[in-house]
Amino acid sequence: MSMMSEFKEFAVKGNVMDLAVGVIIGGAFGKIVDSVVGDLIMPIVAAIVGKPDFSNLFFVLGTAPAGTAQTLDALKKAGVPVFAWGSFLTIVLNFVILAFIIFMMVKQMNKLKREAPPPAPAAPPEDTVLLREIRDALKK
Repeated sequence: MSMMSEFKEFAVKGNVMDLAVGVIIGGAFGKIVDSVVGDLIMPIVAAIVGKPDFSNLFFVLGTAPAGTAQTLDALKKAGVPVFAWGSFLTIVLNFVILAFIIFMMVKQMNKLKREAPPPAPAAPPEDTVLLREIRDALKK
């Protein structure tokens, strides 16, 4: 089998196409989750904790040059090592929310799947049917 025909067989299989569609939809869905977390959930959490923005929570691990603003972007541009735990917290929260939503979707899809009816029992072989008829006739 040539390499091109082997590749064609691989690429046209249903699983590969399903995976491609899943990746594309997952990318778009990730943007929705980012918006939900960044625009809806994080402001509420930040209001409870008292910080307006988690992405600017960090520890400076080096010395900042004089005159550098004490913001995460400015320190990163200046090449100062920073421990940006607020950004990490936001990404972890994004992941947890995305995983929970996917879990709920899979749970609902499994619930909607209809159980396949059990197959009808196979008819007994003809010789078994004849033997049963003979047995029943002898019982009389």
